[in-house]
Amino acid sequence: MSLAFVFPGQGSQSVGMLAALAAAEPVVLQTFAEASDVLAYDLWALCQQGPESELGATERTQPAMLAAGVATWRAWRSRGGPMPSAMAGHSLGEYTALVCSDALDFRTAVDLVRFRGQAMQRAVPLGTGAMAAVLGLSDEEVAAACRDAANGEVVEPVNFNAPGQVVIAGHASAVSRAIEAAKARGAKRAVALPVSVPSHSSLMTGAADELAARLAGVDIRMPNVPDVYTVDVKRHETPDGIRSALREQLFKPVRWADTVRAMLAAGATTLVECGPGKVLTSLNKRVERRADLKLLAIDDPDTLATALAAVGE
Repeated sequence: MSLAFVFPGQGSQSVGMLAALAAAEPVVLQTFAEASDVLAYDLWALCQQGPESELGATERTQPAMLAAGVATWRAWRSRGGPMPSAMAGHSLGEYTALVCSDALDFRTAVDLVRFRGQAMQRAVPLGTGAMAAVLGLSDEEVAAACRDAANGEVVEPVNFNAPGQVVIAGHASAVSRAIEAAKARGAKRAVALPVSVPSHSSLMTGAADELAARLAGVDIRMPNVPDVYTVDVKRHETPDGIRSALREQLFKPVRWADTVRAMLAAGATTLVECGPGKVLTSLNKRVERRADLKLLAIDDPDTLATALAAVGE
């Protein structure tokens, strides 16, 4: 059995997340306390009490999801869960993977992803950017719908999540036109997402330059578990290569389906999603259907026990 861990990004957060796991595993609250010390506000209280609008603000969502993923990983390890042979993260989840593979200190990462969120929001004024999910069209058809709708503005495919599920992003007005263009091409659904930042679109180039300047001063080590980066579906063999992938990831598409296929091709037969929600697990089911493939998600005591038992078989 070859084990791979995957870490979710923004969109998987919810008020009350990880409450049951925290009640059973002390390391969860310890992890959030460590993050709160860096942020100078109570991150656990925000995650448990909201309000949802505040938890959904990019500069707060990113530290929250990082802490949630790391806390779940630490619970896995404290219970004797084995090290995987590969890791990958969806967008922000790449930072979680770097912490969990010992390439990036947790406290450094908390401050870094807060800065990343702030830079992303600065790059595109509130209300001018948007994202939408398109279901039921091929990647090529979604790209064509975006071209039809652009009219001199930016709208692009930015997350190739699974066959028939693509996220687009860009100027709010162009995204709105692309939703209608996708429906005209026969999309089963095309719906705006509740986000304020057009992540992974070319509108994020300015934020990527800010992030690159910050990353230059951050200590990044080579991970003790190989990480697969979604921007080019490769492993990077130097700290500068990792920095470059993190910069480019901000304004280039997340190639999630290709990343999952690459891990499977390298021998992974068990994929474990580590963190709140089961967004990646539901995507992974659509990427490749194989009888020998185990898809698991950990976000509470029961799913932790199930994953430990499945990996121990």
